[in-house]
Amino acid sequence: MDDRDAAVAAGLRVRVKRALSRRSNWEELAKFCLVGASGYIVNLLVYVALLDGANLHYRLAATGSFLVAVTNNYLWNRLWTFRRDRGHFGHQGVRFFVVSVIVYVGNLAILTLLVRLGVGKIVAQAIAIITVTPANFVGNKLWSFRRRH
Repeated sequence: MDDRDAAVAAGLRVRVKRALSRRSNWEELAKFCLVGASGYIVNLLVYVALLDGANLHYRLAATGSFLVAVTNNYLWNRLWTFRRDRGHFGHQGVRFFVVSVIVYVGNLAILTLLVRLGVGKIVAQAIAIITVTPANFVGNKLWSFRRRH
């Protein structure tokens, strides 16, 4: 590692340490997790309804439940979690949706893998949602709802 790489790494360590020491970041994470828990419940309820009630293929059911849950999560995150950082409704919405789609692709890959490995479709979806949650928080914190200074 050369001097420039060492300086970049040191700067990153300082920024991460500063971010981890801010109470507001932990409060936002807690709120994001509560909103995510509501979205998790919404996602699973809609998934089960589409999978069993509408007899859809599990990937199509996952897509439908994603669309309902992402709408729920955007509105609650905008109104409550990141309320201090509200920008233009549409711009933040598009960013939130882009992050969510990227995370959803990961969710769908994990879901598909778990189903192919023999995990039940509902349990697989529950695991997949939890697995991608950290990436969802980071993407939305740093891009969708980032503070403008």
